[in-house]
Amino acid sequence: MSDTTPTPGTSPLPDESLDGRGRSRRRALQVLAVAAVTPALPSPGFGAPATPDPAVVEPDESQATAAGPRGTPSDPDLLRPRITWSNKLTAPEMVTLTALCDMIIPADSRSPSASAVGVPGYINHWVSAPYDGNQRELVRLRGGLAWLNTESRRRFGRTFARASTTQRAAICDDICFLPNARPEHRAAARFFDRVRDLTAEGFYTTDEGMKDIGYVGNVALPRFDGPPPAVLKHLGLA
Repeated sequence: MSDTTPTPGTSPLPDESLDGRGRSRRRALQVLAVAAVTPALPSPGFGAPATPDPAVVEPDESQATAAGPRGTPSDPDLLRPRITWSNKLTAPEMVTLTALCDMIIPADSRSPSASAVGVPGYINHWVSAPYDGNQRELVRLRGGLAWLNTESRRRFGRTFARASTTQRAAICDDICFLPNARPEHRAAARFFDRVRDLTAEGFYTTDEGMKDIGYVGNVALPRFDGPPPAVLKHLGLA
């Protein structure tokens, strides 16, 4: 692995590196992605809207309104969403977040990096939502980003975004699996765990992410022959 200073979004870790349980990182994220694209019951007390499309959540303050989505409550116009709140992360915080997202999902031969499909913007929009749960996540995210830079300066004399891929990986390795994190890294591990979840949600709900895991979704078919025989046999119907 090169030790040269990378540009966020262009400095992948080995794609099939294993975590503490022997699973590849990309495989683990793909499992998370299946959960992300599966319809779920609403979470009580967590009043933010369903996962927005990262491709449309980059802030444009001139278009921000407080009127909610277009269309009607029962039939919102999801192709022309409105931004109903201002994003709160600062430009320096976004630089650090972008570097971290691209450490979690770097570009590879099959798909672009997390930042290339707008994941940092999606996370910024999510934690900026005016709901109690999202505001708590904003506090955790900001604290974690500040910790990353403090730790990177302490170890390498430079911010996390300016550190080399190898240096960033050294920090991430210490916080990427909560059960193995040392006591002084446990808070950072919880921060990393949440950012990893949000990164996977954002990435695998884009067209590029769905293509990466082979998710087809609802598409028009010229014909439908019914469930395959193996499925009918499994259900005891054949």
